[in-house]
Amino acid sequence: MDLNLKGKVVVISGAAGKEGSIGETILQRLAEEGAIPAVIDRNARGFGYVEAIQKKGIDAIFCQTDVTNPDQIENAVKTIAEKYGRIDVVINNVGVNDGVGLDASYEEFMDSLKLNMVSYFLIVKHALPFLIKSKGNILNIGSKVALTGQGRTSGYAASKGGVLGLTREWAVDLIKHDIRSNAIIIAESWTPSYDTWIRTLPDGEAKLQSIVKKIPLENRMTSTNEIADTCLFTISNRSSHTTGQFIFVDGGYVHLDRSLLTED
Repeated sequence: MDLNLKGKVVVISGAAGKEGSIGETILQRLAEEGAIPAVIDRNARGFGYVEAIQKKGIDAIFCQTDVTNPDQIENAVKTIAEKYGRIDVVINNVGVNDGVGLDASYEEFMDSLKLNMVSYFLIVKHALPFLIKSKGNILNIGSKVALTGQGRTSGYAASKGGVLGLTREWAVDLIKHDIRSNAIIIAESWTPSYDTWIRTLPDGEAKLQSIVKKIPLENRMTSTNEIADTCLFTISNRSSHTTGQFIFVDGGYVHLDRSLLTED
């Protein structure tokens, strides 16, 4: 299916993670579709990703940015807009489950909000004039933690809850401009960060098997490719009448009947 993304300028934050991360996978899929990825991330790894994409004959840009710094976000969006003269899509993908719980300081809690939610607001704020011109759309990457809780991660949970609120608010606020706003909600997906976390546990393999057994569909984790494919469809005109939606790519983890998990 042609998603008609060729030549579309897609701003994506948090796409310079390790190879195989959700953001990096979305980035590569955008390039494969012929979109123009505009990466906003603090990690210099993004320079290498963009250079590799450019060598394939696909235009791209990387703006190294600390997304907790409002001025740097504004400058990044300005740089992208000046280069291309347009922005068609914003994918907010930053997310760090940083373990900022009730024992954290005020400053730590606020830093978590700035990273995981406020950066979403600022990128959309500065990209908005261009989204209005292109009648573009917004896609926020969310987490099950916003709906289920997790324990010991108040900052991340509050942030991802706020992201879902912003998704619906923007869908309402921007409908007059024909701008769509949706969120992808992820539960358990195997990424480099997940692998790192599992390796920190004394009983990591047992914990991993316990988690996988709780995923109803096929008792496996969601792949980053499956997440990326859903993202690309959602931002494309093939999904032109979808707005204000929380789209779960989670193998039924959040919603399906727990009786499915009963072992024989």
